[in-house]
Amino acid sequence: MASAKIAITMDEVTLHRLDRLVRDRVFPNRSKAIQDAVEEKLEKLERNRLARECAKLDPDVEKAMAEEAMDEELEQWPEY
Repeated sequence: MASAKIAITMDEVTLHRLDRLVRDRVFPNRSKAIQDAVEEKLEKLERNRLARECAKLDPDVEKAMAEEAMDEELEQWPEY
């Protein structure tokens, strides 16, 4: 996958914490640490969005739709 360079600004305390992780070899470098953090945050936001959308579903409507589809599928099966 292609990579792009970006510039970011962060407070010194956060930078020192990040550098400590790099120094302790938790991450190979700052870039990898920041990339992992951003990916983790994006995944969390996407999971939360999915959970919010699922919460909007009406369980009774979903059940009725599933049962309707199953009834149609069963009608297509040959008799034994």
